[in-house]
Amino acid sequence: MASGKSRGFGLFFAIVTVAIGVAVAWGFSRGWLPEVASEHGKGVDGVIHYLMWSTGVLFLVGHLALGYFIFKYSKDQAQANAAVSHRTEAKAAIAPVLAMMAVSEIGVLVVGLPVFDEIYGEAPADAITIEVVGKQFEWLVRYAGPDGVFGKVDPKLVHDSRNPLGLDKKDPAAKDDIVKRGVVTIPVDKTCVVNLRSHDVIHSFTVPFFRTKQDTLPGFTARTKFVPTKEGQFELACAELCGLGHYRMQGKVVVMNNEDYEKWLSEQESWL
Repeated sequence: MASGKSRGFGLFFAIVTVAIGVAVAWGFSRGWLPEVASEHGKGVDGVIHYLMWSTGVLFLVGHLALGYFIFKYSKDQAQANAAVSHRTEAKAAIAPVLAMMAVSEIGVLVVGLPVFDEIYGEAPADAITIEVVGKQFEWLVRYAGPDGVFGKVDPKLVHDSRNPLGLDKKDPAAKDDIVKRGVVTIPVDKTCVVNLRSHDVIHSFTVPFFRTKQDTLPGFTARTKFVPTKEGQFELACAELCGLGHYRMQGKVVVMNNEDYEKWLSEQESWL
């Protein structure tokens, strides 16, 4: 009687596991990610889907095997263990490890390296380069101005209202730099390189619709790039808990066509 209950439990366990696996796979195939608005975004989604499906299949196979063993070996009487060689034991132990490595390491590299190059690889000569600086609790955006050169900055010159980035007035290249608060304006279908700095703690430049997330920390200049493919306004957030006012660290990315962007840029005044 006890054996029948154990076998029933094993069968029930296997059925429930399959049902959960199918339900999760169906749910993740229903378009749960936000809309993609960058060239590399589809590649990032591909990596995410690969991880979801591969781990889901491994989860399902593992639990099916567990349910099978529960069903098969759920008997009242003790069962003698079959004698196997050390080589067989080693193969049985190593094979799952190699399979996991192939799925979790090699598979991710094959799928993810091309996407990594799109985000961190060399930018084309006509790329737009901007600087974004995180501070508690806002984003500061700097454009190089007509001379195309970013001026020097000095932390000692930082003033929240008069000079939020600490631009050095003695540097001629800094005099035409354009500084904006909380808004990144860029052209569509053109590579945008973002150099990131932080004034205080770790922040994370995050644009969900672009599938862009790059941490930035004090004393280090981080870099990311993307090509926006759709015009409009998109949320700019900080994905690191950067203090009590973290919830207020919001901004937006405005994507324009190239003509409107050039017109907008020509109308901007330097900060100094």
